[in-house]
Amino acid sequence: MKITKTELDGVLLLEPKVFQDPRGYFFESYTRKSLQEHGVDVEFVQDNQSYSSRGVLRGLHYQINRGQTKLIRVIQGEIFDVAVDVRKGSPNFGKWVGKVLSGENFLQLYIPAGFAHGFCVLSDTVLATYKCSDYYSPEDERGLIWNAPDVGIDWPIKDPLLSEKDLVFGSLKQLEDLPDYK
Repeated sequence: MKITKTELDGVLLLEPKVFQDPRGYFFESYTRKSLQEHGVDVEFVQDNQSYSSRGVLRGLHYQINRGQTKLIRVIQGEIFDVAVDVRKGSPNFGKWVGKVLSGENFLQLYIPAGFAHGFCVLSDTVLATYKCSDYYSPEDERGLIWNAPDVGIDWPIKDPLLSEKDLVFGSLKQLEDLPDYK
């Protein structure tokens, strides 16, 4: 597996070695050893799966106290996946990185705890899955509004379809509960 650092320290782009032939393809979507070889030792405890339609935007979510490291990949379709550093005291606070992940490019995004995460759907539908290092904790969940002017994410869609919860998140300046930079 090829692992590449992104513009944000700790956020990694993973590219598995894909074996294709007339029957289809095969690849290892996750091996703990590959991440450990790059200085990342994380134990994932929960897998999530999401199905969405074109124009849906999910996020930007993070958890305090019980932060979640995530490893995101797409099985079918295409998303623009985003991580925003919301760690108090981080030299990259408020900076973001976005990558296109699809069922055809097999890329995955590794996002450490302390980053807000979200994605928008670029294809007609998408089936995405992600591993989490801690369990979902509703009382710890927080969010950043998708179009926060003080972050300036260059989303490839306009007028996304959002959940009621995601519509009420504030801008970066309005966030009160932030994870610490370690």
